[in-house]
Amino acid sequence: MQYFLRWLILGIFGFTLVTAYSHHTSQNISSPSRLPAAQCRMVKHTMGKTCVPINPQRVVTLSLATLGNVLALGVKPIGTTNEVQIENNSLTYLQEKTEGIKLIGISQPNLEATLLLKPDLIIGVDWFKPIYPLLSKIAPTVLGELDYSTWEKHLSFVAEVLGKQETEKALWQHYYQRIEELKQALGNRYQDKKISFIYIGRNQINIDAKNSYAGSIISDVHLQRPASQNVDAPYGAFPISLEELKKADGDILFVTTFSKIGKEFLEKKQQEPLWKTLKAVQENHVYYVDFMSWAASNMLGTDAVIDDLFKYLVNTH
Repeated sequence: MQYFLRWLILGIFGFTLVTAYSHHTSQNISSPSRLPAAQCRMVKHTMGKTCVPINPQRVVTLSLATLGNVLALGVKPIGTTNEVQIENNSLTYLQEKTEGIKLIGISQPNLEATLLLKPDLIIGVDWFKPIYPLLSKIAPTVLGELDYSTWEKHLSFVAEVLGKQETEKALWQHYYQRIEELKQALGNRYQDKKISFIYIGRNQINIDAKNSYAGSIISDVHLQRPASQNVDAPYGAFPISLEELKKADGDILFVTTFSKIGKEFLEKKQQEPLWKTLKAVQENHVYYVDFMSWAASNMLGTDAVIDDLFKYLVNTH
């Protein structure tokens, strides 16, 4: 649960993962390849260089961000780790795309389960550095960077590993096409409006900053944020007290939660006088969105966020 909550914060608001992993001193380790040089190519990553298969057939992904990017690039992994249980339907933005993919662990991979899958390539993120030597004994393993400012960079890394750079270009074309379609649909209706986005954690209200995953999408649409949110925060977000609730206000307020406790906390706060003083609340412009979609930190999740912006800013008004 500890790793899960930290990942959620990382995914949506770019909180740097603060675990024992971060204290690990990385070494320039090269993952061994069992393939002849002609059948693999060298890829640089956070742990050094690894010769990866030119056309991998049995890919294992470590993290939801990596999973989403691999799927977006047209490759279906045989196994993945996850920060939540896929079967609880919380990954709505992935729809049926995960069907048949074996879950090999929550937060950390079960090494025995990973070995039994006989992968020919393991792709993950840099918080798995401590177990990299073990992973690299199972299959060629590459770990890319992922923090609050690098979700786009991680997509490019995964595309390079898979040799899918042309597919990545097509994904970005699709993304910016959808952004332009949304901007056209919005017209000038929101040029003087402020779009607020907050998430509710365990007994805590958190303000989204513009340098988060969702914040970058909102920024690309040229939607304005309240002054309190139009900043880059060290971890993509910052907590506020109930007395500072005005910082959460805007003409439009998007709200999300990532736990049962968070939902209960939100329900309690909604009954308090300060919540009812918010402009968005008074004008009935508060919209509740799916946390995992707005926390995806991968290209597949962008469509879900843009869909929500269409739904609530274009079709609702």
